[in-house]
Amino acid sequence: MSKRFLFNPIFQNTLLCFFILFSFNSCKPEQEEPEFLLRAALLVNEEHTWYKAFVYFGQILEERSKGRIKVEVYPSEQLAKEIEAIRLIQADVIDMTTTGSTLTNWFEVATFCELPFLMQDSTDMNRYINGPIGTLMEEEMITKSGLRSLGHFERGPRHLTSNRPIRHPDDLDGLIVRVPNVPSFVTLWKALGAKPTPMAFSEVFTSLQQGTIEAQENPFALINNAGFAEVQKYLNLTGHVISWVYPVIGEKQFQRLPPDLQKIFLLAADDMQAYEHRLFLDNEKMVQDELKAKGMEFIEVDKDAFQEKCEAAIYNSLSPEMKKIYDQLKTEKDAS
Repeated sequence: MSKRFLFNPIFQNTLLCFFILFSFNSCKPEQEEPEFLLRAALLVNEEHTWYKAFVYFGQILEERSKGRIKVEVYPSEQLAKEIEAIRLIQADVIDMTTTGSTLTNWFEVATFCELPFLMQDSTDMNRYINGPIGTLMEEEMITKSGLRSLGHFERGPRHLTSNRPIRHPDDLDGLIVRVPNVPSFVTLWKALGAKPTPMAFSEVFTSLQQGTIEAQENPFALINNAGFAEVQKYLNLTGHVISWVYPVIGEKQFQRLPPDLQKIFLLAADDMQAYEHRLFLDNEKMVQDELKAKGMEFIEVDKDAFQEKCEAAIYNSLSPEMKKIYDQLKTEKDAS
């Protein structure tokens, strides 16, 4: 390098700035890692209220814990499908997810999360969640599946989508319907004359597109969220299930938190539930309008005919112990 270039004022100033910047960066402290990094696996995408609620939860939890807890949220089954997510939590690989009647794979009473035609509206639902049946579910969730409930998210009624209108159970006539891996759902659609096919949620759109299945059933938000309007013409208002899901954390993971962080964590979870419920109420009417705008035709159905045709089959599929709970819930509902 020539002396002329070395003593060039512009070069000297640039060199000085470089050394100042290098010195500043080398002295800058590295960002502290959180004491507890929690990973949440969700089946829904970034537009769904559950995802938004978990992101909100992570934000307020990090703020209130002063950075000691951080939550990473993975949507669209990026980490695992629902059953796999539960098993990964149990294996201490990930930490959080949402789940409901899929928990029947671990304890039977979880079937009441989504038992067809048991509940008529959110009033019924909240009465069950806040009553003895809800308490029993949360206790068995810990003891039998190793998960801790952090509240509940209302799902809204489940409805059937298809490419032919379904007004009466007779219209099903062997229709291949995707269902989640839940025994009562299989029982329901078999009793109604359809062909239920258990399948992971992430596989449903492609299967509808390819004709492997002909129909599926979900709440309005998930129907819209998954883009099913692109591959299904009719939204048949069966309203066959009123249900909820639990946001959950592994019990082992929760117990690792010191008492002060457990308190912060549970209070933040309460706020997450309230936040999600506000989003749900705002979203429920909007998504129906969006689905209609996308070309879906809403079909009124004979709900009494659906319920009458499957009620005995659903009841008979329950164990004697679950039949007692079912009878008790029906009695309480009739008395209210």
